[in-house]
Amino acid sequence: MRERPAALAAGAAVALLVGVACLAAWRGDSPLAAAGGGAAHGTAWPFLAALAAAFAAYGAGLLLLRRGGGRLVAVAAVAAAVQLAPLASPLLLSTDAWTYWAHGWTAARGGESPYRLPPDEVPGNPALPWMGSVWRGTTSVYGPAFTLASEPLAATAGSSATIAAWQYKGLAAAGALAAALLAAAVARRRPLALAFVGWNPVLAVHLAGGGHNDAWVGALSVGALALTASRRSGAAGGAWALAVLVKWVPLLFLVLHALEPRARGRRGLALGLAVTGAAVLTLATVRYGASWLESVAPLAENAARETSYALPARLESAGAPRALALAGAAATFLVGLAWLAREARRGRARLGLAACLVLATTPYLAVWYLAWAVPLAAADEDRVAAAACLALGAYLLPQTIPL
Repeated sequence: MRERPAALAAGAAVALLVGVACLAAWRGDSPLAAAGGGAAHGTAWPFLAALAAAFAAYGAGLLLLRRGGGRLVAVAAVAAAVQLAPLASPLLLSTDAWTYWAHGWTAARGGESPYRLPPDEVPGNPALPWMGSVWRGTTSVYGPAFTLASEPLAATAGSSATIAAWQYKGLAAAGALAAALLAAAVARRRPLALAFVGWNPVLAVHLAGGGHNDAWVGALSVGALALTASRRSGAAGGAWALAVLVKWVPLLFLVLHALEPRARGRRGLALGLAVTGAAVLTLATVRYGASWLESVAPLAENAARETSYALPARLESAGAPRALALAGAAATFLVGLAWLAREARRGRARLGLAACLVLATTPYLAVWYLAWAVPLAAADEDRVAAAACLALGAYLLPQTIPL
């Protein structure tokens, strides 16, 4: 198995390149470090080059592992090195972690509901100068499970932007590693599944580097699959409920999963889902009143925005009318969803491919959304979904990097 040491060397190269790239963010005027108000200055071509090289080494490592396999412990050690390396950097490329802090502080210290009042209407909110200026007047778009979890984090951080950032960076890193291990627990080719998630440098930069809560979504979703596979359907239902109540998108994955005719433990799944969902929503109602229901409104506003990397926006830039580009994306999503529902009813819920479909058709696309798709594709061992994740990773790699 000569491929084994070569694969591990490729993984080590990923970790080294990610670490070197992230350390560059400590330079005093680095445009990589998240800045107050979300304004970055300068360019970061060396960072892009290092990340692209890391992604190439990642692809080579996956190919070598596919050919020759590898020891799970060694693959896991490399995954830990890759995913933890960005903890040595300041908050990278996004101020979203400070937005989470702002909403958590609104509830924990400001005594208000973050679903009713935006941060700029809460006196004394210390996160206001640090969060992205475009979000200061926006109420929370996140589910009540995430907001409830953000309260103790905000209370611990107090007025420290540094502590707030490192809390979310650490939790995102833990979520990425958990997703890698859980995907390996579900898959038959465990080392390959673990590396597919854990060696991904794009995930590392935006999860441990950027602290995005999408790591929570990915870990909870693939965790639900792992619990189902181990016949703990009640706990699986609880994990699905938490995933949906962090961000609403896993509801789509849950529906497809439930459509499988041989889905195990349907009663336990439903019970766990109902009990956990009821507990979280009751606590959220006690804390925030009915205002948590209003998270759907800013979420819909977000969906109406466009990011330049979204495929509908690319069609518009190529000359297609906006209405036609959006209609084409919506039609593609609906047709794809119908096909995926048929696949699920035939016995195979292709959740990784469903996540890629969302990413390919949404008008609001961010690179850290890969944290939903990559673990599910790894757990599914779906070659089409894996290829789509790699293509999307390569395509989205430059997003948010100042050039």
